Amino acid sequence: MPGGVRGALVQRVSARPDGPLDVTWLAAGTPRLPLGRIRLQWEPASLTGWNVTAHLGLATAEVHLASRPAAPDDWPHLVRPTVHEVIGLCGALAFATDALDLSNRLAEV
Repeated sequence: MPGGVRGALVQRVSARPDGPLDVTWLAAGTPRLPLGRIRLQWEPASLTGWNVTAHLGLATAEVHLASRPAAPDDWPHLVRPTVHEVIGLCGALAFATDALDLSNRLAEV
């Protein structure tokens, strides 16, 4: 990871098992993650590979989503399925929340 960055914000994850994992760098001073967004961080492991950590932005905090110590060089292929599932889950929860809010507003009329 380049100097002066805090991690990489996941922009897009392919649904294909061998598909891309598109990210953009986050500057070290970047505020908290937006709701439902995932930040990946990786650094060289002490013996071999990479220590990979994922954080998820929630409404009031960032939470530790997962860690993969000493992942091999092809670690994006290892974490891509999990990141894809979490993004899908966040999308489904956002949709369900919007539907519930609409239902509550209609019930008040």
